[in-house]
Amino acid sequence: MPATKKGNTAKSSPRKNTRKTVRRKPYGEKHVIAFLFGICLLVTVFLTVFLGAMVALRIPDIRTVAHYQPLQTSFILDRQGNVLERIYKENRVVVPLSRMPELLPKAFVAAEDGRFFDHPGLDFFSVLRAAVVNIKRGGRAHGGSTITQQVARSLLLSREKTYLRKFKEAILAWRIDTLLSKEDILYIYLNQIYLGAGAYGVEAASQVYFGKHVHELDLGEIAVLAGLPQAPSRYSPHDNLQGAVQRQRYVLNRMVADGYVEAAAAREAFEQGLDLHTNDRDSALEAGYYTQIVKNRARRLIGIPLYRAGVTVHSYLDQGSQAAAVQALRDGVKASFGRQARLGSDGKKEAPQGGLVSIDACGSQVRALVGGTDYQTSPYDRAAIARRPAGSAFKPVIFAAALERGWQPSSLILDAPLSIDGGADGRWQPKNYSGKYHGKVTLRQALVHSYNTAAVRLLQQVGLNPVHELASSLGISSEMPGDLSIALGSADMTLLELSAAYQPFVCGGEYAPPVFIDRIERAGVTVLNRRRPAKTKVLSTGTAEKMKGMLAGVIAEGTGSRAQGLKGLSGGKTGTSDDLRDAWFIGFNDETITGVWVGHDRNQSLGSGENGGRTAAPIWHDYMLQIEKKGN
Repeated sequence: MPATKKGNTAKSSPRKNTRKTVRRKPYGEKHVIAFLFGICLLVTVFLTVFLGAMVALRIPDIRTVAHYQPLQTSFILDRQGNVLERIYKENRVVVPLSRMPELLPKAFVAAEDGRFFDHPGLDFFSVLRAAVVNIKRGGRAHGGSTITQQVARSLLLSREKTYLRKFKEAILAWRIDTLLSKEDILYIYLNQIYLGAGAYGVEAASQVYFGKHVHELDLGEIAVLAGLPQAPSRYSPHDNLQGAVQRQRYVLNRMVADGYVEAAAAREAFEQGLDLHTNDRDSALEAGYYTQIVKNRARRLIGIPLYRAGVTVHSYLDQGSQAAAVQALRDGVKASFGRQARLGSDGKKEAPQGGLVSIDACGSQVRALVGGTDYQTSPYDRAAIARRPAGSAFKPVIFAAALERGWQPSSLILDAPLSIDGGADGRWQPKNYSGKYHGKVTLRQALVHSYNTAAVRLLQQVGLNPVHELASSLGISSEMPGDLSIALGSADMTLLELSAAYQPFVCGGEYAPPVFIDRIERAGVTVLNRRRPAKTKVLSTGTAEKMKGMLAGVIAEGTGSRAQGLKGLSGGKTGTSDDLRDAWFIGFNDETITGVWVGHDRNQSLGSGENGGRTAAPIWHDYMLQIEKKGN
């Protein structure tokens, strides 16, 4: 090896790096950013398309579901709390879950949606199963709808069977399930679902099928209701009891399978049978004239139609009295028509009509009202709407006005032929019904025997104004003629107002307008109370007692003798209009005032011999005798 010289050792100098160092981003970071941007873009596009589809599909706003306030049934009740009539567009009574039997929601879940508490509003297993069945059958017989979907369909969608509607239904069901609890959904479902026979919700259905409130149902009855949603008409216990029982069996078996009830309890419920309720349509029709008045007055009091109000109207109607009124009026009108048929004077072949009003004497509550012989064929109210000449039934107002001005029952008045300027022929000559005259008679005799000329002379001396004023204070709103003809009852008035006008004769001179409604409630809270009608002193106590005694004489010995035979003191007054067109009797005992009218709608004569005493008084007697026997 050659030696290196000392000092000549070569020193290598380091090479200077002239390249610039550049820091680079890791490979792939650009791709991540691009990927994330793409995702955001896709989400944006998806949301845009989704929201656009929602708008295009017109998906309803589900906030109305959270504020569930459906139309509810309004009820009219009699004085004992029995239902007279339901007024509704949809027969529904909303009740909370807390007022339903514990097993009722479970029965509907078992029958309609066994996985209700587990799925998010949609049960994909049921949808798949339904799809398979539909493909096999070539239609859409099975929809696999959950309870939540049924709520969405019922509240927000139509019932058209299209796939588009099912798609909307699915979206709404999912949204409802996220908005509401399962209990809230069940509450809406059980109050909304249609269960046949015009009943919506379990409370209305319970009343329709079993005549009881939903909280009173037993297991067997619960199972019947839970079996109805699938096909309410097909499984109606009223129309297809066998089908309803088969469906009941299915529901009970499902409840056992899902662990809601024991097999023994289900078997016992199935074997106990069903006690079905049948609606008493005849009873509702009997009260038709009365409830017609109640509905009209309630509408005015609360300011909205009853089918939208969801209220309970407590009336004063007594169904025993109402049934007696209907029967007495029909029998009396039939008897009158039969008498004329036997006389050969029924050429028009038309039976007369009639009306009857019965009022609690000193409480002014109307217990019964009949405005015709058959509400179903002729709902026109001849008791509260029709105005007819009152005849001599108006005379007590004139005699009471005279007593208030110092006359006495023993005061004398002339009963003799009378001719007064006026009338179509220039002279008005009122006549007594019998054609006979009796000279000077007492006021009592004149009223008891209904002497017309004596009544006209009494009115001449008392004056028209006092009679008009007294009639007004007695609640008679009909227009009063401004001449002496009102002594013979020429004023047209309703049976209701004339009957109520007799109150002071029974109640020590006090008058109160007749009332039909006690109170109106909504959801158990009283919104209107009409319990205490105002009373007005319109006659002195002395005058009232004298009038009561004179009117008792009408039945005891006068024109109202066919009304005899009741217990205790009773009194009243007959009335007959010109040409025997109208027959009236307004009578009372210590507890009840009842008025009767009989006549033709076309204002024909009732026929020979038909008058207040023969035609109307027996109807009054028959009615009063019936309520006396029943203790009403």
